[in-house]
This record gives sequence, C-alpha cells and structure tokens, in this order.
Amino acid sequence: MSFFKAFISRTFLSSCVLLLASCASLYGDPNSVKLSGQLTGMNQVPPNTSLGKGTVEATLNKETNELTWTVTYTGLSGPAVAGHFHGPAQAGANAGVALGFKGPLESPIKGSATLSAAQSKDLLDGKWYVNLHTKVSPGGEVRAQVLPAQQRLGY
Repeated sequence: MSFFKAFISRTFLSSCVLLLASCASLYGDPNSVKLSGQLTGMNQVPPNTSLGKGTVEATLNKETNELTWTVTYTGLSGPAVAGHFHGPAQAGANAGVALGFKGPLESPIKGSATLSAAQSKDLLDGKWYVNLHTKVSPGGEVRAQVLPAQQRLGY
C-alpha cells in the first residue's frame, strides 16, 4: 500500500508542477510588455497615399529597459533608406529620432537596444512611433504609433 501512496503523491506533485509551468507560459514574464503598431501612409503626418503597409511587434523588459523589435513591411514605393523609432509624440504629431535601426533595412527589420528610464516611460505611454523613409518620401512613407497591446485591445 505504501508503493501506491508514493505513486499517487508523485503523480499529484508532477501534475502541480506541470500546471504551474503552463500558467507561467500562458501569462508570460510580468516584467515584459508587448507592444505593437500598424504601419500605413495614412498614419504619417501629414497622411499620404502610400500602398506600403506593415507591422511593428516589440517587447520591453521593464526591469532592464531592453527593447527588442521586429518590423515587417511590404509595398513601399522603393527600398527603405532609413528607419527609426521617433518620440516623444502622440499620434498626429511629429518628433525627432529617438532610436535608429542599425543594419539592413529589408523586411523584416530586427533589433534590440537598452533604453533610458525616460525613454521607456515615453514608449509605455504610447509616445513613440516607427517611421520608414524612402527616396520618394524622405520625411517618412509609413508610420506606426507603438502602443502596449492592452491599449490596442481597449483594456
């Protein structure tokens, strides 16, 4: 009978560990904030009729202020000649470059950087945007305001 009790105890303990692990993966790291945005010409200031479109997917670690991102796009009038995070600025307003993309600008653009505390706050407050520039639109062809996923979903 003690073998049976030991077996049941191990099975129960294993089930609890698996349950806790699945909860952690479901809810993710509480220090990580997912951010996103939709790149379009209509988001530019002033808006334009570019057929370009794309997405920005980013994650900010609030503990380390490390930002990682992936920018994907299609349909620009030509190759991207520059790409940046700009801020601080609300949607509908322009701002200077806060963080430039390094390396190739072909889609997807991937990168990471450590932000200052002030930059992280502006980013989390929705005051950063991504802008892709081309020869035809040197001031920016497509833009995406980068917002925490909860704000985008309306929570």
